[in-house]
Amino acid sequence: MVEDSEIKTTVSPFAMREGEMKVFDGKDGYVSMNQILQKINVGHINEVHFKILELINKFEFLTSRQIFQLLQLDNIEIKDQDKLNKKLEQLLNNKIITRYYFTSTAGNGVFRIYCMEKMGKYLLNSREIDCKWQPSDNAKPVEMIKKKLAGNQLVIAYMRKVKNFRSCQLKPAIVAKRLSKTFKPVARIDLAYRTSEVSIVYEVVRRNEGWEEKLIDRMRLWQDFYSNFVPGDSGFRMMPQLVFLCEDKKHMAEVFKVIYTHGFKFDKINFYYSTDLEQNDASLENSLYEFVIEDGKFKIKIIDAKILKPKEEEGN
Repeated sequence: MVEDSEIKTTVSPFAMREGEMKVFDGKDGYVSMNQILQKINVGHINEVHFKILELINKFEFLTSRQIFQLLQLDNIEIKDQDKLNKKLEQLLNNKIITRYYFTSTAGNGVFRIYCMEKMGKYLLNSREIDCKWQPSDNAKPVEMIKKKLAGNQLVIAYMRKVKNFRSCQLKPAIVAKRLSKTFKPVARIDLAYRTSEVSIVYEVVRRNEGWEEKLIDRMRLWQDFYSNFVPGDSGFRMMPQLVFLCEDKKHMAEVFKVIYTHGFKFDKINFYYSTDLEQNDASLENSLYEFVIEDGKFKIKIIDAKILKPKEEEGN
């Protein structure tokens, strides 16, 4: 598999494209549970297939590359991407999972997105594995799926590369107490820091139609959370750091402009920013940015995030 740092592209695959649509690329027809059970009994569907199914259940939407990286993290031996694709095809043909791709005025997307199907839920439930999937989940619009894919790629990057990584929680529930609303950023990641832990929450922003207004609404919820925070709120012992995951550096500036011009500034918390492609670097120490005033103008500044030092340094 090509390493993240060897990927040569200037545009995130999870960035929004003009006129983008989601296209079904799964299998039509009917497959009975008896047919699936027969394939399990003869070993055509095995524990590796079930592990893939568990990962898709947990992360909701995944590319085959992301699935391969997650299997590697779990020490599941699959020789290469082609071997994985064959197993995904088996799950697909038995309607245990399904698949989509994106198309736009610029052409078809270069990757496929895998997600749950009804038979997959039945199989997980048979093993007493919680599966909250419902058919309407696969009807989510392009921007929601791309947010999830970008967030999943960030989480996988931290799991693979960051020495201080301790745990992650996908879509953690955050409570805005005064507004009486619960909202869910894409992920919470906990990092070891000296004798304690630091929590980071990630808000993914895409350039979908009306994104600025949606960001303003979201910031009101974050403002409520931070302004009224006491230890223990939403499961945090201390205020978490908020990071905005954007499509590219120009988009970072656009997000910052929306936040700044609408007066969102929280005590004791600086807003940090990152992009999808920053997660491809071998080290994530320079993957975070902030906007600072220099000579009367806002400029982008790299955060020297030693807490994100790579695993390779462990023996140093």
